[in-house]
Amino acid sequence: MLNKLKRLDWGIIIILILLMIISFFVVRSATIGFGSRYANYDWKTLFFFGLGFVVAIGSVFFDYRLLLKGWVYLYGVGIALLIGVYLFGAEINGAKSWFRITEALLFQPAEFMKILLIFTLAAVIGRRNGEPLTLTTDIVPIFAISFLPFMLVMIQPDLGNAIIYLFIVLGMLWIGNVKYTHVLIGLAIVIGSLVLFVSLFNTFNDEIKQYLVENKKVHWYQRINTFINPENASDDAKHQSENSKAAIGSGGLTGDGYLQGQSKTRGLIPYPYSDSIFVVIGEEFGFQGAAVLLLLYFLLIYRMIIIAFQCYDRRGAYIIIGIVSMFVFQIFQNIGMMIGLMPITGITLPFISYGGTSLLLNMLCIGVVFSIKAHQEKYELAV
Repeated sequence: MLNKLKRLDWGIIIILILLMIISFFVVRSATIGFGSRYANYDWKTLFFFGLGFVVAIGSVFFDYRLLLKGWVYLYGVGIALLIGVYLFGAEINGAKSWFRITEALLFQPAEFMKILLIFTLAAVIGRRNGEPLTLTTDIVPIFAISFLPFMLVMIQPDLGNAIIYLFIVLGMLWIGNVKYTHVLIGLAIVIGSLVLFVSLFNTFNDEIKQYLVENKKVHWYQRINTFINPENASDDAKHQSENSKAAIGSGGLTGDGYLQGQSKTRGLIPYPYSDSIFVVIGEEFGFQGAAVLLLLYFLLIYRMIIIAFQCYDRRGAYIIIGIVSMFVFQIFQNIGMMIGLMPITGITLPFISYGGTSLLLNMLCIGVVFSIKAHQEKYELAV
């Protein structure tokens, strides 16, 4: 048992403690002045972090390879949860993405599906044992496996998490030794699809808007149209994007000071404690504060990649790269949408935004990395 604890990556633990401190104070700042509705979100963040540390450190005693043996069952559980939440979930902000366990406690299966998908793909790709992936026996089945949860999350609708699934797949295909010809084919398909989507969106703009409005998904239209045609977007649609950039810009080099940001208290930024929390950081701590946060993210990703390189078991490396791909895209997307580089989606900032399911999932992912690092004995577990 002590040998397993000695294999913990204390560098990652220190980084997570620093992120926890940042999250506590920024969530407090983001919720101050809103009355009892958001009371104690800062302390709840500490509670979820504490629970997350227990999960992460406890994971070091569990052999991750046992889960790889049951990847079919893990995948089946994830799909069942996604179907269940669509049929019986609570609708919040126009999306049926949560199971309401209690009035204050929600569970989001789309978050949990991320790690299940990573284990599934690692098991499938691992069967090649490092050999180049083939199109018909590997890549097509991998995309088929990924397409089902992608569509189930899209119809909730939850565009943010659905896109994360795609980036997990791309990152794991890359480390899984995909052929360059297949990469070029994939790029051609992606670029062609994006060009076709933009062309069709602009050509049938009025029809798409009418359909989404009738189906109570007007926010989808506003977000896509604001990104593709910012000059033609309505003032309401540009509200969050423009105010976010203005608030971050007002922070300058050193920021306005802790608790001094005005965008959250004036109601200019929706969900400042969650999706838009980077705005609070940029406004109150400026470029320096944002740079420190990005440095911590870089060090976290760097440590995980080092562990992946040290793996004897290729499947362990695949899992870590899947987790890294998830974190990198979430960080890029969340910050990018606040500064106008990406369309606005409901993606939280890892380890900083308030949110129990998201934070526990992220800490569980770190626990999986710890388990992989602790179980790299030079033998193979039968699969």
